[in-house]
Amino acid sequence: MTNIILYQPEIPPNTGNIIRLCANTGCQLHLIQPFGFFLNDEKLKRASMDYAEIQDIQIYPTLKTCLAKLNYTKLLALTTKGNVIYTEQKYEENTALIFGPESRGLPTDVLELCDQKVKIPMLTNSRSLNLANSVAIVIYEAWRQNGFR
Repeated sequence: MTNIILYQPEIPPNTGNIIRLCANTGCQLHLIQPFGFFLNDEKLKRASMDYAEIQDIQIYPTLKTCLAKLNYTKLLALTTKGNVIYTEQKYEENTALIFGPESRGLPTDVLELCDQKVKIPMLTNSRSLNLANSVAIVIYEAWRQNGFR
Protein backbone atom coordinates (compact mmCIF):
# COMPACT_ATOMS: atom_id res chain seq x y z
CA MET A 1 0.00 0.00 0.00
CA THR A 2 1.19 3.50 -0.77
CA ASN A 3 1.09 5.97 2.10
CA ILE A 4 0.21 9.56 1.22
CA ILE A 5 1.35 12.14 3.78
CA LEU A 6 0.00 15.68 3.56
CA TYR A 7 2.24 17.90 5.64
CA GLN A 8 0.19 20.78 7.08
CA PRO A 9 -2.39 21.01 4.27
CA GLU A 10 -4.04 24.42 3.90
CA ILE A 11 -6.87 24.21 1.36
CA PRO A 12 -9.91 22.07 2.26
CA PRO A 13 -11.06 21.16 -1.29
CA ASN A 14 -7.58 19.84 -2.11
CA THR A 15 -7.59 17.60 0.95
CA GLY A 16 -11.15 16.50 0.18
CA ASN A 17 -10.20 15.53 -3.36
CA ILE A 18 -7.19 13.61 -2.03
CA ILE A 19 -9.43 11.76 0.45
CA ARG A 20 -11.60 10.63 -2.47
CA LEU A 21 -8.52 9.73 -4.54
CA CYS A 22 -7.07 7.59 -1.73
CA ALA A 23 -10.38 5.82 -1.20
CA ASN A 24 -10.49 4.90 -4.88
CA THR A 25 -6.87 3.78 -5.22
CA GLY A 26 -6.32 1.95 -1.93
CA CYS A 27 -3.79 4.43 -0.58
CA GLN A 28 -3.58 5.28 3.11
CA LEU A 29 -3.87 9.00 3.89
CA HIS A 30 -1.94 10.61 6.74
CA LEU A 31 -2.50 14.26 7.70
CA ILE A 32 0.07 16.22 9.69
CA GLN A 33 -1.17 19.13 11.82
CA PRO A 34 -1.67 22.03 11.93
CA PHE A 35 -4.22 22.32 9.12
CA GLY A 36 -5.34 25.50 7.39
CA PHE A 37 -8.96 24.47 7.97
CA PHE A 38 -11.22 22.53 10.33
CA LEU A 39 -12.00 18.90 9.53
CA ASN A 40 -15.72 19.69 9.51
CA ASP A 41 -15.22 22.38 6.82
CA GLU A 42 -18.05 22.27 4.26
CA LYS A 43 -15.62 22.60 1.32
CA LEU A 44 -13.68 19.57 2.53
CA LYS A 45 -16.90 17.58 2.93
CA ARG A 46 -18.14 18.61 -0.51
CA ALA A 47 -14.90 17.65 -2.26
CA SER A 48 -14.53 14.32 -0.44
CA MET A 49 -18.23 13.49 -0.88
CA ASP A 50 -19.02 10.56 1.40
CA TYR A 51 -15.57 9.00 1.00
CA ALA A 52 -14.31 10.68 4.19
CA GLU A 53 -16.75 8.48 6.11
CA ILE A 54 -15.32 5.25 4.68
CA GLN A 55 -11.66 6.24 4.26
CA ASP A 56 -9.40 5.54 7.23
CA ILE A 57 -7.60 8.86 7.63
CA GLN A 58 -4.79 9.05 10.16
CA ILE A 59 -4.11 12.40 11.85
CA TYR A 60 -0.87 13.22 13.66
CA PRO A 61 0.30 16.22 15.69
CA THR A 62 3.80 16.02 14.13
CA LEU A 63 5.59 14.41 11.22
CA LYS A 64 7.88 12.63 13.67
CA THR A 65 4.87 10.91 15.26
CA CYS A 66 3.58 9.86 11.85
CA LEU A 67 6.88 8.42 10.63
CA ALA A 68 7.36 6.49 13.87
CA LYS A 69 4.04 4.68 13.29
CA LEU A 70 4.38 3.98 9.58
CA ASN A 71 5.93 0.84 8.17
CA TYR A 72 7.45 2.26 4.97
CA THR A 73 10.32 1.17 2.75
CA LYS A 74 11.11 4.61 1.28
CA LEU A 75 10.12 8.17 2.11
CA LEU A 76 9.83 10.24 -1.05
CA ALA A 77 9.38 14.01 -1.03
CA LEU A 78 7.39 15.50 -3.89
CA THR A 79 8.91 18.90 -4.49
CA THR A 80 9.75 21.39 -7.20
CA LYS A 81 13.31 21.04 -5.85
CA GLY A 82 13.38 17.36 -6.83
CA ASN A 83 16.18 15.80 -8.83
CA VAL A 84 14.29 12.71 -10.10
CA ILE A 85 11.27 12.93 -12.41
CA TYR A 86 8.29 11.04 -10.95
CA THR A 87 8.14 8.57 -13.87
CA GLU A 88 11.80 7.63 -13.35
CA GLN A 89 11.31 6.87 -9.65
CA LYS A 90 10.75 3.24 -8.59
CA TYR A 91 7.74 2.95 -6.27
CA GLU A 92 7.86 -0.12 -4.05
CA GLU A 93 5.17 -1.54 -1.80
CA ASN A 94 4.83 0.57 1.34
CA THR A 95 6.41 3.65 -0.17
CA ALA A 96 5.49 6.85 1.67
CA LEU A 97 4.98 9.98 -0.42
CA ILE A 98 5.05 13.32 1.36
CA PHE A 99 3.55 16.50 -0.08
CA GLY A 100 3.91 19.97 1.41
CA PRO A 101 1.47 22.78 2.14
CA GLU A 102 0.06 24.56 -0.89
CA SER A 103 1.55 28.01 -0.18
CA ARG A 104 5.12 27.05 0.66
CA GLY A 105 5.97 23.41 -0.07
CA LEU A 106 8.04 21.18 2.19
CA PRO A 107 10.54 22.87 4.54
CA THR A 108 14.24 22.00 4.34
CA ASP A 109 14.23 19.96 7.57
CA VAL A 110 11.51 17.69 6.16
CA LEU A 111 13.27 17.35 2.79
CA GLU A 112 16.40 16.21 4.63
CA LEU A 113 14.48 13.26 6.16
CA CYS A 114 13.54 11.89 2.75
CA ASP A 115 15.29 9.16 0.77
CA GLN A 116 14.66 10.94 -2.52
CA LYS A 117 13.31 14.24 -3.82
CA VAL A 118 10.93 13.67 -6.73
CA LYS A 119 9.48 16.24 -9.10
CA ILE A 120 6.75 16.54 -11.69
CA PRO A 121 8.06 18.38 -14.78
CA MET A 122 6.63 21.83 -15.49
CA LEU A 123 7.45 24.71 -17.78
CA THR A 124 10.48 26.72 -16.61
CA ASN A 125 8.61 29.79 -15.34
CA SER A 126 5.94 27.80 -13.47
CA ARG A 127 5.80 27.83 -9.65
CA SER A 128 3.81 24.72 -8.79
CA LEU A 129 0.89 22.47 -9.65
CA ASN A 130 -2.29 22.11 -7.64
CA LEU A 131 -1.74 19.77 -4.67
CA ALA A 132 -4.61 17.40 -5.45
CA ASN A 133 -3.51 17.17 -9.09
CA SER A 134 0.08 16.45 -8.06
CA VAL A 135 -0.98 13.68 -5.69
CA ALA A 136 -3.16 12.13 -8.41
CA ILE A 137 -0.37 12.18 -10.99
CA VAL A 138 2.08 10.43 -8.69
CA ILE A 139 -0.39 7.95 -7.15
CA TYR A 140 -1.40 6.68 -10.56
CA GLU A 141 2.24 6.25 -11.64
CA ALA A 142 3.05 4.35 -8.43
CA TRP A 143 -0.08 2.24 -8.82
CA ARG A 144 0.70 1.54 -12.51
CA GLN A 145 4.23 0.40 -11.63
CA ASN A 146 2.76 -2.05 -9.14
CA GLY A 147 0.29 -3.56 -11.61
CA PHE A 148 -2.71 -1.63 -10.22
CA ARG A 149 -2.72 -3.90 -7.14
